[in-house]
Amino acid sequence: MTDAIRNKNVRVITAAVFCCVAAPAAWSATRPQIPVWDAATIDKVCARTLADSRALAASLAELPLAEISDARVYGDWDHLQILIEDTQGPVSLLANVSPNAAARAAAEACLLKFSVLGTELLQNAALYERIRRGVPADAIDSKLRKDLTEAFEDAGVALAPAKQARMKAILQRLEELRQAFDRNIRDNRTRVTFTPAELKGLPTSYLGKARRDGDGNFLLGFDYPEYDPFMANAENEAARKRYYIAFNNRGTEQNLVILAEASRLRLEIANLYGLPSYADFVARRRMAANPGTVHRFLKQVEEKVRDIERTEFDELRALKAFSLGGTSEQVTLHPWDLRYYREQLKRRRFSVDQEALRAYFPTDAMVKWALAISSDLYGIKFEAASPPVWHPSVRYYNVVDSSTGDFLGGIYLDLFPREGKYRHAAAFPVRSVSVAAKRTPISVLVANFNAKGLDHQEVETLLHEFGHVLHGALSQTRYASHAGTDVERDFVEAPSQMYEEWARKKESLQLVQQFCAGCPSVDDVLVARLRAAHLYGTGIRYARQHLYASYDMALAGERVLDPLQTWIAMESATPAGFVPATQFPGTFAHLLGGYAAGYYGYMWSEVLALDMLSVFGDNLMNPQVGRRFRKLILSQGGQEPASGLVRAFLGRDPSPDAFFAEITGRRGN
Repeated sequence: MTDAIRNKNVRVITAAVFCCVAAPAAWSATRPQIPVWDAATIDKVCARTLADSRALAASLAELPLAEISDARVYGDWDHLQILIEDTQGPVSLLANVSPNAAARAAAEACLLKFSVLGTELLQNAALYERIRRGVPADAIDSKLRKDLTEAFEDAGVALAPAKQARMKAILQRLEELRQAFDRNIRDNRTRVTFTPAELKGLPTSYLGKARRDGDGNFLLGFDYPEYDPFMANAENEAARKRYYIAFNNRGTEQNLVILAEASRLRLEIANLYGLPSYADFVARRRMAANPGTVHRFLKQVEEKVRDIERTEFDELRALKAFSLGGTSEQVTLHPWDLRYYREQLKRRRFSVDQEALRAYFPTDAMVKWALAISSDLYGIKFEAASPPVWHPSVRYYNVVDSSTGDFLGGIYLDLFPREGKYRHAAAFPVRSVSVAAKRTPISVLVANFNAKGLDHQEVETLLHEFGHVLHGALSQTRYASHAGTDVERDFVEAPSQMYEEWARKKESLQLVQQFCAGCPSVDDVLVARLRAAHLYGTGIRYARQHLYASYDMALAGERVLDPLQTWIAMESATPAGFVPATQFPGTFAHLLGGYAAGYYGYMWSEVLALDMLSVFGDNLMNPQVGRRFRKLILSQGGQEPASGLVRAFLGRDPSPDAFFAEITGRRGN
């Protein structure tokens, strides 16, 4: 969703932060903060904001057309969005992170009401007419008028009354389905029981933290700090299989029903507009412009990685055969084997053990490091402070410009798993910047990291999500509608994907030692091994991304498909095949959020991310380039088309060469 009213989507497909200052500063009441509301307060604030928003919208809708020529309407619209966001932003966050179940339930109920309000506003013909008649003062105003006009039209403002009413009902139902889908995953408290013998291969640090029952058996849930290390290290294949099946059913069968209904409703939306598919409806507002471009891109990816995937798969099967004392022809490599044997191969070939790397990357030190390299690159400072927070592990930082001392925004970090919390990693853009309204932003990084130390993949995830947070905190857009990550969905991941590279290069990783007394040194040899290990497995990794994107486009196609049967057919065609009794689509939360008909955007964005890295040359810690990236990309948000931003930063048209070198394992150091 890119319209100006709806709360911005959580940025998917990932700890407490310890800043560079010795102790938190006293909290200043003049700084914006996220209110920590209980259920009763959420109900009251929600009702009041809904009423105030409708009153302000009514006033705007009555604005005499003769007074619109000075573009006043855009400022009024900005104030309306800010009014809504001041409640909707915190409520959306609390629905995902509040430790209190009643508060989460109240927040979800409130969000449903805001969904109704959003559709009402965007179907208001008088508002639409005033937005269209506004006379833009410059290119930024013109972009806002274009974006808002499209948002109104996508909500059905120009449809016939009966179709408009149906559109309103569909949008409301889709929000209900999204919440239910996420809730079924988030609130699933299933525990899988394993005997101590079944955890052979897991490090003692893992065993020491795991829950146990009265008989000494281990009780493992679906948080990533439990699941990922198990699948990478557990020697017992039967145990890996059991956990794999349980994990891929964590959405419950109900989520398959939800996904099917959502797909039907989205096709109906497209048909209301005379379009053949939901993919057509979505793509016309994206960089790709149409589904044909997406399919051609996915075809290119498939052609590049197909043979590499098969080669890597055969290597892993040979390793399994060797480990079991047989031949490749005698063994089958299953999906629950892939992570385990990939890690075994990396240990043997590159001397990279993800669990052992936690000693190199203690969580506290890595957060200090992430703050430090961001400070050096972008000319900013992070000042710890102590506003009210929803959980004791949450940390907050003011973001300040190093040169001017100006306060730019605030960031919260909530990075450890707990019951009832969002289970993935994401950045929540809770409060948008608006230079016109003298409003500063707030972003929140939510993840589920190991509190003691990060493996290298988690270091990449930390930087990825921090990239999203900085996109929000460093945005300097005129209007809230364009703030931070409110950009084309097939560009939104690019700045964050680019930032992952700082987890792989010597010039940035060698700085870790400054924040980690007594840790093993991250030297040239380790960096080279990490890079080589990262490049291995690109065939399987990107073939999987291709599968996810192709599945998404299939569900967004011209006819209604059964979600599970479609997945079974598509996954069965992969080298590892489909595992009976699994229901992965019921866990694919991206499809109920803003990535429907847009999951391809992860790879599309990576094309741009890897190309933009070229500007840094052989020094990722070049502050001149970092400040230029801040100015030309991060500060601009969505107030200019992404294609123009990228060209301005590159000084040329973008090229896919670096991306295709990456996915085939050929990109150099």
